Amino acid sequence: MNEFTTQPWSFDEDLENYAALGVEAIELCEQKLDEHRWSEQMQRLTESGLAISAVQPLVRTFGASRMQPDPKGVDARSKRLRQSIERLAPFTPGVPFVVNTGAADGGDMQGMLDATVAQLRSLAPFAAGNGVRLALEPLSATSMNSETAIWTLDQASDIIDAVGHPNVGICLDLWNVWQNAYLDAAIARAGSRIFLLQVSDWRMPRSSGDRLVPGDGEIPIGSFLRAVEATGYRGSCTVEIFSQDVPDSLYLIDPSDVIRRSRSGIERAWSQTI
Repeated sequence: MNEFTTQPWSFDEDLENYAALGVEAIELCEQKLDEHRWSEQMQRLTESGLAISAVQPLVRTFGASRMQPDPKGVDARSKRLRQSIERLAPFTPGVPFVVNTGAADGGDMQGMLDATVAQLRSLAPFAAGNGVRLALEPLSATSMNSETAIWTLDQASDIIDAVGHPNVGICLDLWNVWQNAYLDAAIARAGSRIFLLQVSDWRMPRSSGDRLVPGDGEIPIGSFLRAVEATGYRGSCTVEIFSQDVPDSLYLIDPSDVIRRSRSGIERAWSQTI
């Protein structure tokens, strides 16, 4: 369970409730940590029995980001990411840290891609030296000019090829890429470089954060899960839901219900493809 999915809960409530609801792995969102208690909270997490599927660092884009506007500039943002890696890596050995390109300054998409390759080449050995990995996430075209300069899985694979470091892979979020042409082929190409799988469901968004519980929307989740399984991926299947600025926001109901419905939806989608 990605902690953005249970936004109404605090980090401490996530730990308490995930375990009680049978959640096996947590995708840690650094912004939920208390700056005065983060070390204690991370120690509690390591003792909780929850696996850590990934980390969403406080700053995860190299270019501008609507969700994370500060600090300004590629170098400053990369420095902040390094700080996140340094402080959280001792608690998260082998875990991927999710990164995005960010939005292209002035529409210079190629410049943003070049900057992302350069930053990942620099960060890859740093992350490896700290015992963690980096997972580049292509975002939906709905996030163009605000969060990302790439919107297909193949574009992410092209960047990974250019970086050329085994410590850099892909965060595959089905909500973001399910409309890509020839997605099954792109998943096969990504293969063992898929470090993380995220799932939610789609309706035409009514805000920048409008996702559905798996099984409640249009994505053929089961067939894509099978395509990812065929690559040899055996990591976590993580539910990541954003739901704000819509009248029927999932953040307005009990997060426990969202977790239960998400598990049922994924299990149903999986069983329908057998």
